[in-house]
Amino acid sequence: MAHMYFTRHGQTIWNVENKICGATDIALTALGREQARTLGKKIMDEGLAINEILYSPLIRARDTALEIAQITGIPAREESRLKEQNFGKYESTPRDGAAFQEAKKSFINHFGEGETMLHLAQRIYNLLDELRVESEEKTYLLVAHNGIARVVHSYFYDMENEEYSAFGIRNCEIRKYSFY
Repeated sequence: MAHMYFTRHGQTIWNVENKICGATDIALTALGREQARTLGKKIMDEGLAINEILYSPLIRARDTALEIAQITGIPAREESRLKEQNFGKYESTPRDGAAFQEAKKSFINHFGEGETMLHLAQRIYNLLDELRVESEEKTYLLVAHNGIARVVHSYFYDMENEEYSAFGIRNCEIRKYSFY
């Protein structure tokens, strides 16, 4: 059965401060780097047969991916479509802010000057469609963001709007998804 893996980047200072990172380029904390190394060791210990790591161009995902690659020896390359959603006027605001929680339930909302959920889904679904074809020969680990995790999960599982907007994964949590 063809499959792929997904993980969210390690911890950032804005994660600690409960701020929306979005497309803002925020670096990992020392704990975030350690989380990435721990995930790399887990991949090795569990013998996960991953052929290539694809990562978001944002520094927090890139550094997570490169830490994992250094430990595992798995080749890694940037994939621009994995960049986190631009949350426009909500970038750097509280993640649990009432206005943001309500706004992200609207899939055609640009968040001011950001990116709609539908546009985000289009670029991620297009990438996953390509990886589905390649998955017969390669297994990928995608290293990206919580917003991307939401879209990836929705590609494989039906979700209600409320469930979609509330979905998230922990820093450096790894998930396996099967294409068939």
